[in-house]
Amino acid sequence: MSPLPGRCGIRARGEISETTRAHWEEALSRLAGQHTGVSYLELSDVAFVDVAGVTALAVTAMGLPVGRVVVEHPPPHLPRVLEMFWPSLPQIEVTPR
Repeated sequence: MSPLPGRCGIRARGEISETTRAHWEEALSRLAGQHTGVSYLELSDVAFVDVAGVTALAVTAMGLPVGRVVVEHPPPHLPRVLEMFWPSLPQIEVTPR
């Protein structure tokens, strides 16, 4: 995990799973604390996000007082998991890979 230069956001790499979830959740918590309207998650270098990782993202987004999280270039399964468990969640915008 690393900050995105010039905008509120995180760049993640690798996989988000049981072994990395604590770092993911910590990064999402920091992001929520800095959020002022639109926050970004750059996931083009992420190969996999498990359901618990997607849950952490959805819960974080739902807890934001205003605005949204833009998920850029996620792994193909992430939008499907979001749609399956949180259809039409307005706090998350997903851009295609």
